[in-house]
Amino acid sequence: MRKGNKCFVFDNNVLISAMIFNGSKPWEALKKASELGKLVISDETLDELNKTLLLERFNKYLPLEERLRSLKLFKNISEQVNISERVSICRDPDDDKFLSLAKACGAIAIITGDKDLLVLKSFENIPIISPSEFLKTFSTLL
Repeated sequence: MRKGNKCFVFDNNVLISAMIFNGSKPWEALKKASELGKLVISDETLDELNKTLLLERFNKYLPLEERLRSLKLFKNISEQVNISERVSICRDPDDDKFLSLAKACGAIAIITGDKDLLVLKSFENIPIISPSEFLKTFSTLL
């Protein structure tokens, strides 16, 4: 992906909420971002999303088949980005993959509900915001 394209990074907790709770703020944010630009993933973020969606604890929200269908749809509408430089600044090292992805594509925003990412507020001039804040900030665009 060339830098300069409008791309958005969603962390996996927001993606899973969007997949499970149709019409929720995460769902609305994902829909809005896909209208405004590209949703991006990396091997590492996709691998974690896949493993998480397989967990039995989500059965009470959606059957596994529907979660896998949502994952396939998300993969089809997203652009895969190769990470050339690893970032290591988040207080939870597991979240650095989202910062690395944002840096690799020159993201417009990182949308998350994770406090370890939200506390940073921004990374290399890329805002790190909640789905609600994303909707407030980007609602007038398009």
